[in-house]
Amino acid sequence: MKIVKHSGDIVDFNPEKLKISLLKSGANSDVVNDILKSIRKELYEGIPTKKIYKMAFVLLKKEANAHAARYNLRSALQLLGPSGFFFEKYIARIFQAEHFETKLNLTLQGKCISHEIDVLIKKNNLISMVECKFHAGREAVSDVKVPMYILSRFNDLKDKEYSIFSKKDSISKCWIVTNNRFTSDAIAFAKCSGLNLLSWNYPELNNLKTKNDFDYLYPVTCLTTLSLGEKDKLLILDVLLVKEIVNNSECLEKIGLSPNRIKNVLKEASELCKYI
Repeated sequence: MKIVKHSGDIVDFNPEKLKISLLKSGANSDVVNDILKSIRKELYEGIPTKKIYKMAFVLLKKEANAHAARYNLRSALQLLGPSGFFFEKYIARIFQAEHFETKLNLTLQGKCISHEIDVLIKKNNLISMVECKFHAGREAVSDVKVPMYILSRFNDLKDKEYSIFSKKDSISKCWIVTNNRFTSDAIAFAKCSGLNLLSWNYPELNNLKTKNDFDYLYPVTCLTTLSLGEKDKLLILDVLLVKEIVNNSECLEKIGLSPNRIKNVLKEASELCKYI
């Protein structure tokens, strides 16, 4: 059975790959096997992966909203656009969860020109600049030109002193973060140049996906009990993470949810973050 990926590539349907992604949602093996059986009945030659994903999402949601929300994570990251401003704030939250101090959207004068920096982080007296590359399309990748360009910006900034977290700070490291993927050349260049990369699937054991699962850093955009408009309202209120609403029903009242809706959202949020 041939299926069509988001990129337009035609590949063989891999039920094992789908099964692994369904199990990662938190659904048990019996539920996953039932979902796979249902999806197999609907498959046809040339079916888009997007349609398979939608079927899996709907079936997971019938079992538990939290399973569907976790399965929806990558798409949820894309909802932090379109400009990427909320993605930058979300990345700052991820570093804060790892005990970094953070500053967002500062303009610093380098040796040659001034630079707008998405996020600055500090830990153990080391300060790093973090550049965020947000992609609205799922198949877009960050190629080698991205780390090459950002390395030149880092080199222009690294030997100067700034007032960031204190009066005399210097930037000694650089991170590049994307919600999608880096090409192999981009990874090779970054490794050779001493740049740190973070993407949906890189590094293998400490990427955006694993960080979410490990510390429950799910963005509110993954919740299935909220509309797109309601998610946007929460982002504007600076409520970015699901766990930030678990004990904060006031923010849900502020965006106009009824008591019954609030109860449903809090239930999904608590299950997703395993608070109950």
